[in-house]
Amino acid sequence: MEIKTFEYPMSVCKVTDYSRVNREDAFVFLGQTDEERSLVCRTESVPDNTSARDDGWRMMRLQGVLDFSLIGILSKISSILAEHRIGIFAVSTYNTDYILVKAENFENALTALAGAGYTIV
Repeated sequence: MEIKTFEYPMSVCKVTDYSRVNREDAFVFLGQTDEERSLVCRTESVPDNTSARDDGWRMMRLQGVLDFSLIGILSKISSILAEHRIGIFAVSTYNTDYILVKAENFENALTALAGAGYTIV
């Protein structure tokens, strides 16, 4: 399985509302529950109405469209990274999964995944 990396820094945020989120940006993940509104975006695109934010993330994507019948893909990757004491923040879309790790762990994460047989592109 191929994993694509992205160069720009990412942020994970809580926002008061989505009115100042640039929804046309290349990477914007919104999540809303009865308790909060979350946002994952490029650090340069964090809006000024955040109530909390965590910067310093880097992102990778599982390449291709993942069929819903596939089981354990994210579990396997998170287990590999957990063995190397690397925490993750995962975002899933209809097509695939995105994995964010802290920037200081990014190269170690890629090395661990490559060692486990993943192709890094």
